Amino acid sequence: MSHSKTFLIISRRPPYGSSHARDALDTALTTAVFEQPVAMLFQGDGVLQLLKGQEPAAVRQKNLGATLSALPMYDIENLYACADALAQRGLTQDDLILPVQPLDRAGIAALIRNHDVVLNF
Repeated sequence: MSHSKTFLIISRRPPYGSSHARDALDTALTTAVFEQPVAMLFQGDGVLQLLKGQEPAAVRQKNLGATLSALPMYDIENLYACADALAQRGLTQDDLILPVQPLDRAGIAALIRNHDVVLNF
């Protein structure tokens, strides 16, 4: 009998300019394929990954929006964002491609404590 571990993927980097955002998404999807429970937390500039209407062709990058939109198909439905990061960037739920639950610092600490494996990108 196998025991599932709960995974929290924390994505802190902007969507473009490095591979960190794509690596976080790839890790989340790969983990979900193996039927492990996965949640994602977007912090700092990572919340910019959630913006609607991204057009990264100008910087010769693939749009992360399609990958983000696929998260629910992989049963990755527990999506969280740092409330402070959203507020600092003037973002509301209407600006985002997927619904996320905003968390304050105490909520983020509790989220981290409640997962077996926490991976930072």
